[in-house]
Parts: sequence; C-alpha cells; structure tokens
Amino acid sequence: MKYLVLGSSGQIGSPLCKYLKDQGNQIFEFDIVNNEKEDLRINNNVLLSDYIQESDFVFFLAFDVGGSRYLSKYQHSFDFFDNNVKIMSNTFSALKKHNKPFIFASSQMSNMSYSPYGVAKAIGERYVNTMNGLAVKFWNVYGVEHDLEKAHVITDFIIKAQKTGIIDMMTDGQELRQFLYVEDCSRCLYILSQNFQKLDKIKDYHITSFEWISILDIANIVASQFEDVKIVPAKTKDIVQQDKRNKQNTYILNFWEPKISLEEGIKCIIKKLK
Repeated sequence: MKYLVLGSSGQIGSPLCKYLKDQGNQIFEFDIVNNEKEDLRINNNVLLSDYIQESDFVFFLAFDVGGSRYLSKYQHSFDFFDNNVKIMSNTFSALKKHNKPFIFASSQMSNMSYSPYGVAKAIGERYVNTMNGLAVKFWNVYGVEHDLEKAHVITDFIIKAQKTGIIDMMTDGQELRQFLYVEDCSRCLYILSQNFQKLDKIKDYHITSFEWISILDIANIVASQFEDVKIVPAKTKDIVQQDKRNKQNTYILNFWEPKISLEEGIKCIIKKLK
C-alpha cells in the first residue's frame, strides 16, 4: 500500500513512517523540514497534488503546534492561526480534488473555544465531516522531539533533568492528563487505515492511554530515572487546557488498545535522547 505522510518529520510522523515501512508499505514523506517545496501553506501546491494522486492513503499530521510553552507564546498570534488555516485549506482542497481516503490528526483540545489551537482543530474536523476522511483526537502523544522550542512536557522534563538536574515546572503540576507513547499511536493509526472502509466515520476516535496522571507525577517518574534530580513546582495553575477537554470516548478500543506503559515509554525516550 502507498501511504503519504504529511508532517513526516514530526514527533508522530517520523515514527509512523518507520512503522508503516516495517509493515512492508511504500511511504511518501512530505514535510517542510525536508524541502521548502513541501510547504503546505503554498496555494495549489503541484508537488502535494502529485503525491496525493500517487498515494492510496494519506495521513494529515502536519500543523503549526507545540507544547504548552509554545502554545502560550504563539497561539494567539496572527501567524499561528494564519499558518494553520492555510495548511488546512490547501491540503483539504487537494484531498477533495483527488478523493483519497485520509486521517486528520485533531486534538482532545478541539472543544476548547478559548484556544486558537483548539478552534483550528475544530475547523479541521468540520472539513473532514464533509469529505471522505476520518478525524482522530490525539491526547498528549509523546515521543522523541528535536525542536526543543516546541517540545512537550515529557521531553521538557527529561532535557531539564539531564542538563541541569532541576525540573522547574510551569505549573503546580496538579492538572491531570493522559499520555500515549508514539509507538502505540503509530500502531493505532495503521490499524485504522487498514479498516478505513468499514469504520463508522460518525463515531469519535480518541487515541489515548485512557489513564489519568498528574503532571507532578510525570516529573517524579522522570526524576526517578536520574540521580539527584530536584523537582520545583510553580505556584500557577495550568492556563492552556484549563481542564475543559473533550470527554474521552472509548469506542476506539473495539479496534486497538495501548500496550506500552508510561514509565516504559519515558525510559525509551531517555535512551533515545542520549
């Protein structure tokens, strides 16, 4: 099968490409990191159109996004919203033109109307509802990250523990989250693509571990993997998600279930970052 992965160099895209290849598939990688011609903001991108036409299935993972620090700093800016609107408009138009089956990476933040990122993902879901596609909601998928400006909380804590021995937190760490290792996510996306034609597109597909944990507990797990690491919680509460997330839906467990524990996943990230 020929897969096109948009955002192929990203935290999820890169491991997904490897997983798809390991299953014996042919992969077309598409990411602005690879080539400026692979910029999804380019209107009527001929290269994008050619790749979509050649492929059997498309994973639409590309987005201007990052962790809490990145979102707090940039998501209310013109460029952030404009980048994502252009990415979606151009990509969905090309997908509609060639009528190819695809999966769009949404977020459990898509119901958060106060968040420009959440609103952008909600717009993406509306596009998908009019097309031959499937929107899935990611809940804090974590893996190896190389763009530290956009790093999410687990990578951020690991880097701090390695470099300074101090995990200084952005919040008091009491907020609860669900985390899923990227290998589990890749397997899930592949299963969904293989069963795409028989999937009920009206259902909600939440890709997550379905296990709650506090950010402070995440810091403790990371710290336990090193010697003499100090954890310094802040006094502020989380303002990015504000615990107004989508209500988790377990329907996806009819097709897939996570296998890798959070502690095991964190150990894998630490090993790879070394």
